[in-house]
Amino acid sequence: MAYIFLDESGDLGFDFKKKKTSKYFIVTLLFVKEKVPLERIVKKIFKGFSKTEVKNHNGILHGFKETPRTRQKLLNLFRGKSMSNVLVIYLNKKKVYTKLQDEKQVLYNYITNILLDRVYTKKLIPTDEKISLIASRRETNKFLNQNFKTYLKSQIKNNHQIDIDIEIKSTTQEKALQVVDMLSWAVFRKYEHGDESYYNIIKADIIEENPLFG
Repeated sequence: MAYIFLDESGDLGFDFKKKKTSKYFIVTLLFVKEKVPLERIVKKIFKGFSKTEVKNHNGILHGFKETPRTRQKLLNLFRGKSMSNVLVIYLNKKKVYTKLQDEKQVLYNYITNILLDRVYTKKLIPTDEKISLIASRRETNKFLNQNFKTYLKSQIKNNHQIDIDIEIKSTTQEKALQVVDMLSWAVFRKYEHGDESYYNIIKADIIEENPLFG
């Protein structure tokens, strides 16, 4: 079985008067044929922590909260692995149509579908084996989560005649998502803050990086 892991950075708020509202929204997709190497990266990071650090993390690595040393270590462990196929869509939220600003879930589903479509169009996905898409949980609403899964499954089925399993999990349930979180954070850091120091570590592993709405 092959895997697609999906995570995002930034927020979909459009009230730019609020300090915590981001200017950009990043969606990152990672395709791998095996997830064990990703799990090993997370495990190796935790092995390097002190007992206090392990306790404070509660089993979770998060790009926003980590130290520069931990971020760099994880990204360097990931860099250059033959398993890696990373695709990114970055959204300058000020260019989003007003109608879509009021339909955040529709916008998120739309962005995700574009990324998935690019994966299949580029033929990164083997069509003769089962594919599992594992998305990081961003909603607690069961209806919205089911809508997300139903929409993507129907789009892939209609456009590429392929069935795909879709799961929504927390980073606690799926350790590999913690690696994708760090990748997405590194890209977000580039666009939101003009800091490319983390992005440059993984730049060669990003096979596609495109804006949405120009």
